Amino acid sequence: MIQIFCIIFFFQLFSLNGATESGIFGGKVSKPHSRPYMASLQFNGHHSCGGILVRDDFVLTSAHCKHPETMMVVLGAHNISKKEKTQQNLKVADYFPHPKYNGQHDYDIMLLKLKTKAKLNKYVKPIGLPKKHGKTPANVACVVAGWGQRAAEGPASHVLRETTEKIQFGMECEYIWQKYFNNDQMICTKFDKKKGGICQGDSGGPLICNSKPQGITAFTVEKDCDNPKYPHVFMNLHFFLPWIKKTMQG
Repeated sequence: MIQIFCIIFFFQLFSLNGATESGIFGGKVSKPHSRPYMASLQFNGHHSCGGILVRDDFVLTSAHCKHPETMMVVLGAHNISKKEKTQQNLKVADYFPHPKYNGQHDYDIMLLKLKTKAKLNKYVKPIGLPKKHGKTPANVACVVAGWGQRAAEGPASHVLRETTEKIQFGMECEYIWQKYFNNDQMICTKFDKKKGGICQGDSGGPLICNSKPQGITAFTVEKDCDNPKYPHVFMNLHFFLPWIKKTMQG
């Protein structure tokens, strides 16, 4: 396991973890290639984080997914244990973690500039960013997707899985996560154990509400991602839109 995220102890009982190895616990198998914007970020052929293709040459993910080893971005995948004909393996030319990211939980977002542009087709397509002033209200059901762990400490899945989580009120997130939750930068969600949700390795993957990405998976409680007492946390894309656009413009 590549331990990338800085673990912060919470009430000396739990620790935050930007899950670095894979998956959605529970949920269902996604219809193959129904989410053509999904990216698997891999080191030495092993999935580490998720990401989303936002332009033919840029992938958006979490800053804590950066690692000294060479990263490969796999697009057009459903089963990452196979060499599917639809897959494109692209090298990363440049890493752009947010300049204010310092290894903690704030500003945990990063853009990856691809060495070669993705060939766009029905299996590989970028997803549009949300509108600048939009805001997703509480209790809206949103989709999360990723490859991997199907239980808090369970085995990984090789196929893309997905489920839904509901936007939580910011005040509730602050009450539970206290100083670790930044209401401007973050969104959190509530979920139930039967439907499932994000777990270790979904870092960098999307929170999709009304067909647009609203968040990038940030952290859960380590080894307890399926505990509904602790909302799942995402970086709020609305807050980061100016930085994203400026970075992609070069």
